[in-house]
Amino acid sequence: MTREHLVWDWNGTLLDDLSLVVSSTNVAFASVDGPVVTADEHRRDFRRPVVDYYVGVLGRPVDEAEFARLDKIFHDNYRVGLATCGLTADARAAMSAWMGTQSLLSMWFHEELVPTIETYGLTPMFRRVDGLRGTVGGDLKASHLRRHLAELGIAGESVVLIGDSVDDAHAAASVGAGCVLYTGGFTDPERLRTVGVPVAETLTEAVALASAA
Repeated sequence: MTREHLVWDWNGTLLDDLSLVVSSTNVAFASVDGPVVTADEHRRDFRRPVVDYYVGVLGRPVDEAEFARLDKIFHDNYRVGLATCGLTADARAAMSAWMGTQSLLSMWFHEELVPTIETYGLTPMFRRVDGLRGTVGGDLKASHLRRHLAELGIAGESVVLIGDSVDDAHAAASVGAGCVLYTGGFTDPERLRTVGVPVAETLTEAVALASAA
């Protein structure tokens, strides 16, 4: 089946926010006397659910209440720095290169995502924009992708997802969608290359690969 619809990831893919994510993560870790992580360490170790990443870095259990506190600290700091983030260098060119329909699915909070997309002038590009409808982040993406496609009325087999994480690939596979992973985001490229889906160094290359999927 032809892949007619493209679902974009936001953080680390269209939005170039790795530095802010790492600094915000370090603020959260500092609140519990955790280690300072570098961008390379974050890209090597980050995973979803995010609580599993925190457990790995802190080297101890993190219960639901503590994760909620750490998640709030992270997002409070992230909001302060968001205005410093720009789009990935070729994001607009990549979106313009896709010949089918497009939508955006983010694991960032929906009520903040929608006005942010508008700020960047991207709203007209997307048939639908969905973020996380909840108060605590860090979940897996698969169930959110299923709901996103159901709202669009689109079968997974006609979709390709472009994202920057192993979880993006797992989510796409769960609905029968194609996936292209971008190496410039939150995940070490070597990790992405072990997943078994096409990997691109730029978003324009990712769209070219998605068009051929």
